[in-house]
Amino acid sequence: MLKLEQLNKKRRRLQLYTWPGLPIVIIGGWFYPKLGFFLLGCMLGAITIAFYKGRAWCDWMCPRGSFYDLFIQKISLKREIPSFFRKTGFRVFMLALLLGVLGSQIYILWGDINGIGLAMVRLLTVTTALGIVLGVIYQQRIWCHICPMGTISNYLAEGKNPLRISEQCNAACKLCSKVCPMQLKPCEYKDDGIMRDNDCIKCSTCIAACPKNALQFEKRGI
Repeated sequence: MLKLEQLNKKRRRLQLYTWPGLPIVIIGGWFYPKLGFFLLGCMLGAITIAFYKGRAWCDWMCPRGSFYDLFIQKISLKREIPSFFRKTGFRVFMLALLLGVLGSQIYILWGDINGIGLAMVRLLTVTTALGIVLGVIYQQRIWCHICPMGTISNYLAEGKNPLRISEQCNAACKLCSKVCPMQLKPCEYKDDGIMRDNDCIKCSTCIAACPKNALQFEKRGI
């Protein structure tokens, strides 16, 4: 497990650079509302990265995802995420709801830069708080399954840098499933030879944990 320990240290080091962006916007945004526009930057970053690397943004570049991994993981009950949260219908509903709320606020406050920025700060504050509660009750990354940008990235990630599973995979060990921060199960796709789950955040944790070296990313896509 030396490779896994080294990888986790590297991920934590990178996440330490990005997570402060979350409290800066949530706290500072109430005093300087224009900080709320940082949310648009994150949304654009997630979508742009998804076109080329799938949900790689969510690994350590996303301040909220980094915050959940670094802090909420320590107090999480680490329960299995209910399948309901990964249902397409529910995720589309959350996407429409949150973007609808944000869009309506921008429409109502159009021309008021500070008002729009504060609306983004409020939305980020509420959703982050919800993510913390759910993360403690279930698993720290549960919000990542219903995050609007995560849902859009999931759709755009199709065929982008997929995870390959070789015949060396011993599906019975399930180590890849145990270490995945998104609670995905690469070993279940052994017969396909490729993991067909676009919620993979390309963190490589499963690759580092695999005792058979049976997992790797194929950057060329399919």
